[in-house]
Amino acid sequence: MVSAGGVVYRMKESTVEVIVCGRESPQVWGLPKGTPDAGETREQTALREVNEETGLEVELDEYIDCIEYWFGKTTNGTRCHKTVYFYLMKATGGDFSLHDHEFDYVRWLSVEEARKTLTYENEVKIVEDALSLVWKKARTG
Repeated sequence: MVSAGGVVYRMKESTVEVIVCGRESPQVWGLPKGTPDAGETREQTALREVNEETGLEVELDEYIDCIEYWFGKTTNGTRCHKTVYFYLMKATGGDFSLHDHEFDYVRWLSVEEARKTLTYENEVKIVEDALSLVWKKARTG
């Protein structure tokens, strides 16, 4: 299985903030992501999924990295393998009130807060990689 999503960031004074999405039951905090529709590229999937799950209009900045993991069990007892491709993104419009039903909360958090809040360590690593890209861009203009 393949999914794509994004780390949406903004600068607030000298701090980088990113969007995290939360669900009450089961309680989980993650980055916006999802599976492709027929014929979509990874980039198109990432843009659509981030828009649907956050309510924001976003634009791609650059590719960050991918994560891989195993989950669940099928009826024959095998587990599913998933690869999720993440892109650095900026918000260009929209509003959190427009997010879909998949998450109960959508919030801007400082990277430090996101590190403490995200449920999965592999997504924390993606946020840290995204932060490195943001600071690199800031230095090079």
